[in-house]
Amino acid sequence: RGLPCPQPVILTRRAMREPDADEIVTIVDNETSQRNVSRMAEREGYRVTVEERGDAVHLHLTRPAEGSGGATASAPGAAGAPNAAVSRATPANGPLVVLVASDTLGRGEAELGGILMRSFFHTLGEVQPLPDTIVFLNSGVRLACEGSPVVEDLEALGERGVQLLACGTCLDYLGLKDRVRVGEVSNMYSIAETLLGAGRVLNL
Repeated sequence: RGLPCPQPVILTRRAMREPDADEIVTIVDNETSQRNVSRMAEREGYRVTVEERGDAVHLHLTRPAEGSGGATASAPGAAGAPNAAVSRATPANGPLVVLVASDTLGRGEAELGGILMRSFFHTLGEVQPLPDTIVFLNSGVRLACEGSPVVEDLEALGERGVQLLACGTCLDYLGLKDRVRVGEVSNMYSIAETLLGAGRVLNL
């Protein structure tokens, strides 16, 4: 509670590594943290129950017992071992991820960079293969917000199954959290997982 992104996700994931992590309660105080923790917990096989208490939200995370019919995931890292070895292999045929860290493409003239970025996204829907995920960081998050010249292109990509992730910290810093038009507001934990799990990363 009161922690900046992505601390609520990181601390919850650490708790999941404990031997008796079948029930966890995470307390958050904003919608972004609630969404990010819930999404991560569900991905790990936990059921999420939301309880609002005043200005805080209590997320009750319960891992179904084996054979109960619910999805059961192993604790992150290994069966309850906090320091278990983890795989550092990048999947050879993993997802294609595009990392967009600016609202302009290339270095030099900013106006030209804006034109090139618009051209890239106008063209992206016409070529193969489509990326699996597009991650927006820093000023790149502006492209996913109201007034962006590529919003319609991004909407079309989303409709075709491309995942669009915008950095929540970047949106907060730039005062754009309420102007997001496409994709989902994400956190650095999920973004790092996406990049490290990619087969290829195209860095714009």
